[in-house]
Amino acid sequence: MASIFNGLTSHRDRAMLSFWLSSGARAEELLGLRHGDYDFGEHTLVVTSKGTRNRDLIPASADAFVWLALYMREGQPASPGDRVWWTLHPKNRRPLEYAAARQMFARAQKKLGSNWTLHDLRHTAAERMIADPAFTLVDVQTVLRHVNVTTTSIYTQPRMEDVLQKVLEHYARPPQEAPGIEPEYDGAALRELLGLQE
Repeated sequence: MASIFNGLTSHRDRAMLSFWLSSGARAEELLGLRHGDYDFGEHTLVVTSKGTRNRDLIPASADAFVWLALYMREGQPASPGDRVWWTLHPKNRRPLEYAAARQMFARAQKKLGSNWTLHDLRHTAAERMIADPAFTLVDVQTVLRHVNVTTTSIYTQPRMEDVLQKVLEHYARPPQEAPGIEPEYDGAALRELLGLQE
């Protein structure tokens, strides 16, 4: 993910990627963000949740808010209630829609040959939180706004690349010597005592 981030060319795109990866917001939820829906001091966003249409408070990383501040300094409509994310061309400014955000993310991955989707970023955020021992499964459920914790538990399944890495590390370790009988003991007597057959 760091390689994708380094390939981004604007503060807007860096801010959006940072929010998706740290807040677990769905792509459309973040794209619908409006001025007044964020709190720099608390590092929180208010998003309209998919399905329930509730206005929910979610946390995000401090880094995401730094990128947001840098993007805002570049100038775009910023009156209360205006959309936060806009196209970058100064002569054709309009709110950024899902299709354009998806194209931006695809372009950033082109040189890397990866094919992540915007929804994969929500999965990544969930997996990172679950991997952190400071989070309980219910904490992650709350951030992702799942109705049932069973939906959140999907993210506890190990990723194949992680399992493969563990298998490779297992076979790279030197084999453990099987426990033996200390030389000072009579091996035959000890086996007889333990009822072990020759």
